[in-house]
Parts: sequence; structure tokens; C-alpha cells
Amino acid sequence: MSRIIIQPSGKSVECKDSDTVLMALEKAGYALPNNCRAGACGECKVRVLEGQYDQGMVLDMALSAEERRQGYGLMCMAKPISDEMVIEWGTADARPKLFPPREGALFVLIERREVARRTLEIRLRPVGQPIRYWPGQYVTVGDDRADIPRRAYSIANAPRPDGEITLQVARADGGVTSAWIHDTLRVGDSVKINGAYGTFIGDPSAETPVLCLAAGTGLAPILDLAEAALRRGYRKKVDLIFSARTAADVYGQGMMAWWRTKHRNFDYKITLTREQRDGYLAGRIDTILPGLYPDLSAHSIFIAGSPEFVDACVAAVKSLGAKDELIHKEGFFAIQNARSEGRQS
Repeated sequence: MSRIIIQPSGKSVECKDSDTVLMALEKAGYALPNNCRAGACGECKVRVLEGQYDQGMVLDMALSAEERRQGYGLMCMAKPISDEMVIEWGTADARPKLFPPREGALFVLIERREVARRTLEIRLRPVGQPIRYWPGQYVTVGDDRADIPRRAYSIANAPRPDGEITLQVARADGGVTSAWIHDTLRVGDSVKINGAYGTFIGDPSAETPVLCLAAGTGLAPILDLAEAALRRGYRKKVDLIFSARTAADVYGQGMMAWWRTKHRNFDYKITLTREQRDGYLAGRIDTILPGLYPDLSAHSIFIAGSPEFVDACVAAVKSLGAKDELIHKEGFFAIQNARSEGRQS
């Protein structure tokens, strides 16, 4: 057992020998930014001020040799090997924000339906205590006994009293876990869920117009966030733009149309990147955005999809005046390691 001290707040948490620094912080409720949980994205990079740790296997693009020399480490893979480890992160108060994640929570698959080409939506209901989560977070699914690696999927629905969660699973080429979910899991099967994880949650107290940008199954956390905001009576404008390759890849349109009818402050648009169809926009979001929103300086922006999509959208919204502190992003990495097959919504 080691102790992690967070500076400048001076707060500390206990870290079990089997846990990474990120896991220890999450269990204590601290919202350290993270995404891939596999040493690939660099979101959880912090400076280590004191103490020794095993960094584990990480990619050079996420943690360069120069950053290592400057004392930075990736907390998703780092395990303390000294009694104390001091990291530089957060503010003077460093107040906990997350619900502690749970391991092996038992759920039952109660419904499955194909919502788009290669995309399956599954509904899972907890057998015991529900998982507590913030809208926008994700869980991992897998079966260690059957050598099905844990895969991360964003929760697609706002928290419910019965604890039911919805996941939208795209069939990944060569993906062991997504193939298992698509081809093997059936209604009535038991599934173990881990989480919730992630910091794609925004600020619930914010009062700005909101623009949500999603591609593919990046729509899942966006739907979760939008549903939660509309349910709690958010009064500012909430707009959503969904990018799909073709009309066959579009899903969620019925729900978004219902929201638009029920909530006067909600609207959505769908753009196709590989075909043109009546009723849809055409082109990538980053290219059509200037014609739709010439000034985004007052907006909160939420972006979810592949890293390339997220990077292009971030550059586009910044060029239209979006402020760094109001841009929230979730990029899905396809990385393989012992714990996870990758990151997907």
C-alpha cells in the first residue's frame, strides 16, 4: 500500500499494490482526465514531484523522452513502488467529483437491437446495486474467464432510478469483444460491468449555449449528456450535429426528433460524408461548421468520436472563437493491451 499526495492541495489517497495511480484517484472520487487507460492518449499526464513508480508500457507519442526527463508520467499505467508518491495536479482544493468506480458489477442483458449497419444497442439492468455515474462517462465490458478482453463503451442514457444502462457497440474489424457482444451475448445472459470511468462530463452548473459534435458511435456519450441536460430543464440552446458515413450508418434519429418536438431549445442536424441524400447535410463537420455557426465564443462544446475527428473539430471550433475551457472532448483510441482491447463508445 502506497500513499499518493496531490499538490498543491495536499490531499492524499491510498493506493493498493495492484492499482494504478489513476485507479486510486478515481476510487477516491478525483476526476483526473483520462481516456484510453492504456498509455496511448496522454490525457492523464502529470508531473511526479517525488517518489518512485513503475511507468509500465506506454507509447512514445503519449509520453516523449523529453517529458520523462522533465518528470512527467502517465497515471493510467503508473504504479507506485515507494511508500509515498507526490504528483502535481489540480487546484488548491482538489475537490472530489467522480463516483468511485466498481469492479465486476453484475448486470443482465434485457434487450438487444441493431440500430444501424454494424451497430448494436444493448440494454443492461443491474442485478444488485446500480453503478453510479455522471452523464458522459463510460464502462468496460469483457469476460476474463473466456479471454474476452475488457473494452470501453460510453453509456448512452442518462442515469435512471432502476440503474439500467444502454451501450451502443460498433462491430470493430478484428475486435474480439465487439464480436462477442454482437454474435454471442443474448437476452438473459449475465454480464459483468466495471466503472464508471472518464471525465467527459462538463460542468453541470454551466449556463451557456451548447453545441455537441459526434461521429459514429461517438454519439453515445453525446446522447447521454443531452438527455441529462434536457431532463433537468436546461434552458439554453442545445444543438447536436451527428456525422455518419452513409444514411445506413445513422441511428438515434427518432429520439433526437422526439427531443426536438418536446424541447423547444433542442435541435439537431445530420451530415453524411460519403453520400448525398435529401434531408441530410453533406460533408465533414469541420468543413460545414463555419457556415452554420460563425461565432462560437459563447458556446460550451462537446466533441466525441475518433481522435482524428476530435482534433479536426477542436481546430474548427477554436477558429470560430470557442474558448479552451469550454471545449470538452472524448476521442476513442483503438489500442490493445492486457487489460483492454481498446476504447470505443
